[in-house]
Amino acid sequence: MSASILQPGQIEAPAGDIPFLRLPARGSHFRDRAARFRQLADGHKMGDFLEFMARLSEAQHAALAHFPQVALPDADQLALARAHGMPPLAARTWRRDPAWRTALQAIAASMSEGASRPVGDAIARLSVLDEAGVEKLADAVLDNRFHDIDLAAAPFVAAALQVYWTHMSTSLGAGAFGRSEPPSLCPVCASPPVASIVRIGGAEQGLRYLHCALCGSEWHMVRAKCSNCESTKGIAYYAIEGGKGAVKAESCETCGSYLKILYLDKDPLLDPTADDLASLALDILMDETGVQRSGPNLFLLSV
Repeated sequence: MSASILQPGQIEAPAGDIPFLRLPARGSHFRDRAARFRQLADGHKMGDFLEFMARLSEAQHAALAHFPQVALPDADQLALARAHGMPPLAARTWRRDPAWRTALQAIAASMSEGASRPVGDAIARLSVLDEAGVEKLADAVLDNRFHDIDLAAAPFVAAALQVYWTHMSTSLGAGAFGRSEPPSLCPVCASPPVASIVRIGGAEQGLRYLHCALCGSEWHMVRAKCSNCESTKGIAYYAIEGGKGAVKAESCETCGSYLKILYLDKDPLLDPTADDLASLALDILMDETGVQRSGPNLFLLSV
């Protein structure tokens, strides 16, 4: 593993009218992720798992395409949230519509076709849970409490929750959301980022965006600053030796955390969720340094 320390000249330059928030492209978000998973699976040591994730992403795409209308914050609620810097769809406080469980059923049914025995058994256990049991499992996934839940069933719940929050955010549109505090959390749903990504093209050239682990939204945060505690001191970058540097771990000595950062100029097909899972070897190496990961991948602990 190689490491580098950020130098003053590498601080992000002003970019004029910087787009603050990028919502996922509703029609292609999960479909593109599925394609990336499939591309990454070819020849990968975790190929079977990545292929499974490709199928799961395709099931998410289908579920989102048929997601019904659900209750959303009204204009007054959105204005109040913007005025107070609060994410209006905060994952831990938003009252979930039962429609998300319908998406879960559709995803599970899709994944059961031709499933391996372990996958089939996990879906079977999920199918016998009552509504309260499913909602309890969803609470645990959103709270990142994985020590006391069925880890094999959790990815299906996470997938359905992602579809639900993506549906809500894209239904409201980017204009519904404002900047929120703390800036390390998603301004849409108050979830932490799975990774950050340095974009290319137009006004976003060279800008760093944090990518939400839940709703897939991205919000701008300047580089040369820790995405967790905002410190500008002791920022270092680690990468697997011999790679092309498209995925690195950005660590902070102030808070002792790290988060991966992806560079589209190195690979324009990068997907934060997919490439995070495919670069698990980097997480293992970072664990050896003693720093802790600051943001979750909702599918990581099922690996």
